[in-house]
Amino acid sequence: MLAAARAIWRDRALSVAAALLVLYGAVACTIAPYQSLLAIGTFGLSHLAYAVVLVAGALVFVTTSITGGILADQSLSRRTVALASTAAYALGAGLMWLVPGKVTFILAHAVLLPTGGTIFGQCFALARLGALGRPMAEQPSILAIIRALFAAPFVVVLPVWSVVFGMGVGLTVIYPVLFAFGLVMIALILRAWPQEGKGGWHDPKSGLSFAASLGEFADGRVLGRVLLLGVLAGATGLYMTLVGLVFTHAGRDTGDVALYVGFVAGAEVPFMLAVPFMQRFFRKSALIAVGIAIYAVHLVLMPFLAGTEFVWGLILFAALGGAAILTLPIAYLQDLMADRPGAGASLIAVQRICGDATCAAAFAIGTALSGYGFAAILGATAAVTSGLFLWLLDRR
Repeated sequence: MLAAARAIWRDRALSVAAALLVLYGAVACTIAPYQSLLAIGTFGLSHLAYAVVLVAGALVFVTTSITGGILADQSLSRRTVALASTAAYALGAGLMWLVPGKVTFILAHAVLLPTGGTIFGQCFALARLGALGRPMAEQPSILAIIRALFAAPFVVVLPVWSVVFGMGVGLTVIYPVLFAFGLVMIALILRAWPQEGKGGWHDPKSGLSFAASLGEFADGRVLGRVLLLGVLAGATGLYMTLVGLVFTHAGRDTGDVALYVGFVAGAEVPFMLAVPFMQRFFRKSALIAVGIAIYAVHLVLMPFLAGTEFVWGLILFAALGGAAILTLPIAYLQDLMADRPGAGASLIAVQRICGDATCAAAFAIGTALSGYGFAAILGATAAVTSGLFLWLLDRR
């Protein structure tokens, strides 16, 4: 683990990927716990309308991620793709800051911010390329540390938001902060992301047409596993959708939301760093299946315990299960297209759209039929079933 940490510190590509993921982690923890509160409580969207925004954003995210990944593999213009995505994010946040409203919210959260989210996959593509020169035994630890760095800002940023919101500041203050983070990411890419063809690793052009590249995604061996991982990922999206709503519904304030999400993310970090050790003894799919079963306990009980002190005990379940289901699928997906770093990273987007669709369906159906608790039960059941099928598929 120490050798992997030193490699990240010394290698330019790895350090840039790590720094960008820290910044994007700060972006994610600033918006994710409050997006549903902003949509429904501040800008007046209905539960169904917000579910539609989630699905639309997922479609945009997967389209731009796949397109960007294929173009990056064809032309090696990974830096350009990264710049375009961060510029879209900054634009979306800037519009919400300067022209807040329901229409702007839909434009930003259904189009611009999801487009900006493609930087997540591109960072892991860069990290995978940077790790190629390291010993094979180090590579899982390198990717695990980089994924843990994405979670690290949750420990620092969310308590700050807890204090800010405790002072009575409105939720919309997050948008100028997101805009500033976007500008910093753009500056970092311009200054430090390796120029095309000058990364110091073997990164040949794919040589495939756009249609042929798309055909790789349709391979049954690949697509089936991506969809299963997507349904599984819907559990984490549903957690972020529900946490603000169930806490405020139970009488807690937005400061408690920030503290809870921050504690979960902070507790995830040491477990994430332990994942490469566990991989020596168990298949990725087995660890993922166990992880989602543990995570489901947290997801199902959170709406029912949100008004009690027992809810804080769920942090351990969320962190232990989340460490597996947030870390392992990234490497699993990249392994499915190991010779296409851009396309392999884009599989994260395909997984994400399936996860967002699962999240939106569970949220819409659950809230329509019963409430937040039933939505959590639906999402957790789908995720656990998906994890079981993935494990059985890999056993064969």
